[in-house]
Parts: sequence; structure tokens; C-alpha cells
Amino acid sequence: MVIPRTIDRGSDFARLAQRISDAGLLDRRPVYYAVRISLTALFYLGCWAAFVWVGDSWLQLLVAVGLAVAFGQFGFIGHDLGHRQVFRRRRPSDVAGLIIGNLGIGLGWGWWTHKHNRHHANPNHEDHDPDVSPAVIVWSTDQVARSTGLPRFIAKYQAFWFFPLLTLEAWHLHIASFKALLDPSAKRRTPELALLLVHAVLYFGLVFAVLPWDKALVFLLVHQGLFGIYLGSTFAPNHKGMPVLTKDDKLDFLRKQVLTSRNVRGGVLTDVALGQLNYQIEHHLFPSMPAPNLRRAQPIVQRYCAEIGVDYLQTGLIESYGQALRHLHEVGAALR
Repeated sequence: MVIPRTIDRGSDFARLAQRISDAGLLDRRPVYYAVRISLTALFYLGCWAAFVWVGDSWLQLLVAVGLAVAFGQFGFIGHDLGHRQVFRRRRPSDVAGLIIGNLGIGLGWGWWTHKHNRHHANPNHEDHDPDVSPAVIVWSTDQVARSTGLPRFIAKYQAFWFFPLLTLEAWHLHIASFKALLDPSAKRRTPELALLLVHAVLYFGLVFAVLPWDKALVFLLVHQGLFGIYLGSTFAPNHKGMPVLTKDDKLDFLRKQVLTSRNVRGGVLTDVALGQLNYQIEHHLFPSMPAPNLRRAQPIVQRYCAEIGVDYLQTGLIESYGQALRHLHEVGAALR
């Protein structure tokens, strides 16, 4: 895919936005979210009830799998709350986000929402998108050239390291949440930190109260490892392997969002498993659009992109991973 260096055609997005608005796809879906949140909460609580019922048994590893899915589904709801898809007003979004994010799954909702909004503003921009800032994984040949230490060592064969490293992603998010709240200027610092601490006490307290230390440690590793893989596997198909932008790329809003995003084809099961983030192009163009409306918006956006000559990429799930991993391998080629 060739990225034009400079394009300024903001009216293209305005025309698309009018079509989307006329179709009623920006309207809130309160009944949908009431049902979705209720079912997810029941699944979450049911997994913890099963944990207590199973007791001292290696069968708890199956419970860990279910809890990883429950935590991931709560994460998707937290994501929608952060984009104001559920409530129009800020306060109910913040309250629900803190309960689900900080208390429910132990992730700093405020910190993550701020970070994620920076990603939306400049997707796949190596200077402004925190999701492609060089850390352990590097995303462009320029980042490889500047890398040192562990990132440089990993980059050589980072496509092979990618999924194993995702087992640490949940731990990374937990630690980053606490670190962000150590800053005295952090917004809602006291309630966010209090809820994170309550989650940690209840989570570790229950695990070690029900299980002996050896089973408890394995349970924690499996649960948090699968939670990290689940989160990473749902976000990786969206942008990884797509063009990485630099300061030389001056694109209008529509092209900046469409050309750096990838959709994943699938049915209802794919939608549920990926939190409907498989409609990534539509989500990036209209981040406040309720998730169930993204499927209906997809053909409208695809047709419009064809009309104005903008590349629109949609693949299957396995192929999306293949594209992302091939990109990572190609980026590290110079080190091999």
C-alpha cells in the first residue's frame, strides 16, 4: 500500500459523516449495552463462583481460561465507555469505567483511556502513537536502527517472540496503571488508586485463600498470561503490519484513519470474540459510534472509499496475524 505524502481533503470525511448520520448509526444503543453489560457481569461473577466451588484442584486452570475471557470482555466494555459509546454524558461513563476497569479487572481506566485516545489521534505514527513507540517490540526500520539493548536483541526475531511476549502484557498493564497513578497530577488519583488496591487485595486474597501456593501461582500465570494474549490478539490485527507514518506524512483525517487500519472479516462469533474491534476502520473514523452499529456502517464506508479511490483493507483473522508477523520479521531483517 502506497501512502501519499501530502493530502488535504477534509471535505471527504464530511460527506461520509453525513451518510453515516443519515443512516442513524451514531444513535446510542442503551438496550444493547444494558444486555451486554449484564451478561458479561454474570459471566464474570459465574467464573468466580466456579473458582470457589472447584476449590483445591488443578481443574482451576479451566476456570482461569474462562476468567481470562471474562476479563477481556470487560476490557472491551471499558473501551466502549472510554469512547462515550455507552453514555452521552461524561460522569456515568467515568463511574462505570472505573468500576469495570479499576475494580473489575485491575487496569487503570483513566490512564488507559488517555493513552488510547492519543493512539486514535495519530494511529501508527511513530512519533505520536504510544502503541507503536519502541519498547520491547520495534515497528519500523528507523526504530530498529535506533534500538539498543533488549529491544535490539528481540527485534532480530521479534515475529517469533510476539505471542510469547503477550503473556506478559496483562502484567505490564497492571504495573503501568499503578505507575501512572503515582504521579501527583494524575486525574482522579485517589479513587482510581483505591479501586486498584481493592481489586488487588480481593484478587490475590481469594486466589491464595482457596488454593495452596503452588496451584495459586500456576493459576495466576495462566489467567494473566491468557488475559494478555487475548487482549493482544484482539488489538494486533487492527494496525500491526499497516503503514507506519512519520512527520513527513501529511494526510487528512479520513486517509490517516483508513490507510493505517485493517478490518477483519467474520460473523457474529468473530464480532463477539474481538469486541467488534474487527471493524477497526469504521471505529477509527467514528470512535463514538456504538459498537453494534459498526457492522452496518462497514459497507457504507467501504463503498465510499471505493468512490474516492482510498485503499480499504479487509482480511480474514488468520491472514491479519500473518500480515502483522511478516511485517515484524521484515522490520528486523537488517539485524539478521
